Amino acid sequence: MISLKNMLCPIDHSDCSKEALKYAVSLAMKDDAKLYLLHVIDIRSFNDSLIAMSQQIPDEETLEQLRVKLLDCIPEKIREDMNIEAIVVQGIPFAEIISTAREKEIDMIVIGSHGRTGISHMMLGSVSEKVVRKAPCPVLTVRQTDHKFVSP
Repeated sequence: MISLKNMLCPIDHSDCSKEALKYAVSLAMKDDAKLYLLHVIDIRSFNDSLIAMSQQIPDEETLEQLRVKLLDCIPEKIREDMNIEAIVVQGIPFAEIISTAREKEIDMIVIGSHGRTGISHMMLGSVSEKVVRKAPCPVLTVRQTDHKFVSP
């Protein structure tokens, strides 16, 4: 039987990452695992100007607010029964997810996937796809459920 001790759930506050969080919480509670919530501030979104970057890089107070926002994704009553750590870092999302997984000795990553295909996939790339290919542990990808059914 597989027992998970440390789980990682990257959160970008999209609907699909919130869907992945549901799975991560359920799995972590089942195995009494520590759940790491990770938000990556994508440094590629900063301007090239050093002055603009210094104005956009969050200070410690802002980082703490972001950590609290991560924890608030899980209802307080559930949070009280779990071992959860919120982490906010700056970098390239897939690389920071992989780095955190190694550093925290993660047993499983649970990540949302937007399910993009075609041009949007080629243009935007896929963080979840890169994580699946490079992760040091198993990765559960969770796609947001689309409640619309279109018959063929």
